[in-house]
Amino acid sequence: MLSILIPAYNYDVFPLVLELEKQCLECNIDFEILCQDDASYQFLNENQKINSLKNCRFKALEKNIGRSANRNLLVNDTKFENLLFLDADTIPIHNHFINNYIAQIYKNEKVVFGGIEYQKEKPTNEQLLRWVYGKKRESLPVEKRNIYPNETALTSNLLIKKEVFISNPFDESIIKYGYEDLVFLSNLKKKGILVKHIDNPTYHLGLETSQQFLDKTKIALENLILITKTTPLDDSESKILKTFIILKTLHLTSFVSYLFKKGEKKLVYNLVSQKPSLLLFDLYKLGYFCAKSSS
Repeated sequence: MLSILIPAYNYDVFPLVLELEKQCLECNIDFEILCQDDASYQFLNENQKINSLKNCRFKALEKNIGRSANRNLLVNDTKFENLLFLDADTIPIHNHFINNYIAQIYKNEKVVFGGIEYQKEKPTNEQLLRWVYGKKRESLPVEKRNIYPNETALTSNLLIKKEVFISNPFDESIIKYGYEDLVFLSNLKKKGILVKHIDNPTYHLGLETSQQFLDKTKIALENLILITKTTPLDDSESKILKTFIILKTLHLTSFVSYLFKKGEKKLVYNLVSQKPSLLLFDLYKLGYFCAKSSS
């Protein structure tokens, strides 16, 4: 029936697995929950408790292989025809989370995204950028997500048929953090496989500090530059790529890069403040992308 796959890195996954095991048992389905840590060093003792739960397994890799390869390797160990990918730092909002996905399985849906939400309570001031970004840009209602189904989906809460995944695995050449979801979902779209969106969200719990989020954003943008050199992407699938191409056509990327370098400190000052602006965050990303593309 259902294989639940949780790639992990430096995160305590036991509470998530415990809740998923409980719901699967209540639904009386055949299931397995496989969690695989990508050679990190924290929470290994906590996560070993997963092996004591029914039909659950935790495994720690000895060598870091990257997010894409970790997911592909997890799939190789599965025995059921339906795969549910969940990020380690998520938790189902409702106690009928698994039951909702079972309904989609019976409808024989190929790919289903349940959505993501962020808790209403404001986090610490140091984490506000990630929280504000998540609530405004990722936590979208089903109606908005269905307008651009593959562009608004994430693999943090994704149900997919095993046969579909085997034919369209994650690109293991993408080793660094960032945009592997974009490539994966873009490849599905090119083959006419559209994501179905439903209201079955998880909370995203693992909020980084604003500075950590900025650092990860820069790594992701550098990764996107590398991806575009080897993988044909439709610019409509990435706003930053679409804007960059327009600027390049107008021969303005060097100018934008110059402005970014001059104003970077002021942008960062706002983004790590108690009132981060998403408009300034967009300008920061565009400026950094232009700067790195021309370097």
